[in-house]
Amino acid sequence: MSGAKSQGFRQSMAALHTWVGLLPGWLLFLIFLFGTTAYFQQEISRWMRPEMSASASSRSPSFPTLAAADTLLRDRATGAQEWNLSLPARGGQVVRVSWEGGEAAEGKATLDPATGRAITVRETQGGNFLYRFHYDLYAMPRIWARSLVSIAALAMLVAILSGVVTHKKIFADFFTLRFWKGQRSWLDSHNVTAVLALPFHLMITYAGLAALLFTIMPWALDAQFPARKAFNAAAYPDAPEFPASGRTGAMLPLPVLAEKAEALWGGGHLGGLSIDHPGDANATASAYALRDRLGRPSPRLILSATDGRLLYRAATEGGARATQDVMILLHLGTFAETGLRWLYFVSGALGTAMVGTGLVLWTVKRRQRLPDPARPHFGFRLVERLNIAMMVGPVAGIAAYFLANRLLPLGVALRDEWEIDCLFLVWGGVVAWSLARPAARAWIEMLAVSAALYALVPLVNSLTTTRGLVPSLSAGDWVFVGFDLMMFVAAGLLAFAAWRLAARKAKAPPRRTRTGTEIMA
Repeated sequence: MSGAKSQGFRQSMAALHTWVGLLPGWLLFLIFLFGTTAYFQQEISRWMRPEMSASASSRSPSFPTLAAADTLLRDRATGAQEWNLSLPARGGQVVRVSWEGGEAAEGKATLDPATGRAITVRETQGGNFLYRFHYDLYAMPRIWARSLVSIAALAMLVAILSGVVTHKKIFADFFTLRFWKGQRSWLDSHNVTAVLALPFHLMITYAGLAALLFTIMPWALDAQFPARKAFNAAAYPDAPEFPASGRTGAMLPLPVLAEKAEALWGGGHLGGLSIDHPGDANATASAYALRDRLGRPSPRLILSATDGRLLYRAATEGGARATQDVMILLHLGTFAETGLRWLYFVSGALGTAMVGTGLVLWTVKRRQRLPDPARPHFGFRLVERLNIAMMVGPVAGIAAYFLANRLLPLGVALRDEWEIDCLFLVWGGVVAWSLARPAARAWIEMLAVSAALYALVPLVNSLTTTRGLVPSLSAGDWVFVGFDLMMFVAAGLLAFAAWRLAARKAKAPPRRTRTGTEIMA
């Protein structure tokens, strides 16, 4: 009797696992795919701005760079009411300087983070777009996008837990991976990619939910605060204001202010500096830290810009807020050095493969139950075509995004938006092709096209810049070398997948038209 109950419970979990995996599965694939690229978003941004020097890849700008920014602001922005300095995390972004208000005309400048030299870089959103897409999506109200992502993440957590229950031999099957065995191979691949990074999948999903905690569960806030503005005022109180005195005063150089801020943080890295009333005796410097330290908060500081005295330090976070911050940093991985970020990246790639193999497995399993596999019902065809559109489409689109960065004219208006448009144009082309062609053919053809696009990226880069693979190897520019090699790896994997499907289709009996899932099985 207990065995029957156990079997019934496991079957219930299997059904739950199937549907909570399928319904948000395509969105989960996008979240994992774009989120995985985000672990190297700074390096991607670095590659997409080839005008920056080859040495612009350190964790934070050197003090000589800050000195150059200080000189520029004192030369160009005398009389402004506010100076702003934005610093990059790992050299992927440029140093941005701006000033506004007062007698000086509003202005801005871009500096190379390694040399401090004023440069002109192509307009691009770089890796930041790929990062933001995985939780904000695109061209959608933010609240709706984050609600959808939160629901998908909640479904992912349920799918992971129910999957562990459903596959009672999931860890044993991990050691019996069978290749080219149809449905059995897809199930084995799904299990292996799940088990290899299971702790990561649990952590990244739960931490992602913690980051978007109040998006779909706002009731605790509603019970304590009359409006969201009241919560924001309590959680993120405004700093005190320090008005100008009307008397001139000599300011400390920006490198000195940065050094004092980092000393007060106990090792935190400066991420931004804002000077209010520069040149006034009551000028202040607001310092913001990079979020790159796990469990060691670096609150906002306000220093006197004339003598470096600490005027204000943000209150210490409570236990709940500090815990949420740790969860967010675990999810982002911004605290991780290169080796750990590669582990994050590989685990994210396994998560992407886990979701993808699960979506394919759904169609492979159900094909065998169809009365006439050559004429499947509408629901089956819809899932089959959505698999192609939502898995191959964004993969090809990301390659198009990189190619557009090199091929679009540098002076074209809204250039960064055109790069994004190219991603969605190619993605839309894959959708249209998958609807117009037999599913089996569409899988093979779109995988082959995607492979060609990724193989083109290093070639186009070498033809349009001086930062091709060979010159980068000679110069020891490992960001550009690593990027080009990863493009070749992606092209090789996609080409191999297309070749395997084409070879299987060639062996298939010609007696009737075979569906895409029959070829993949």
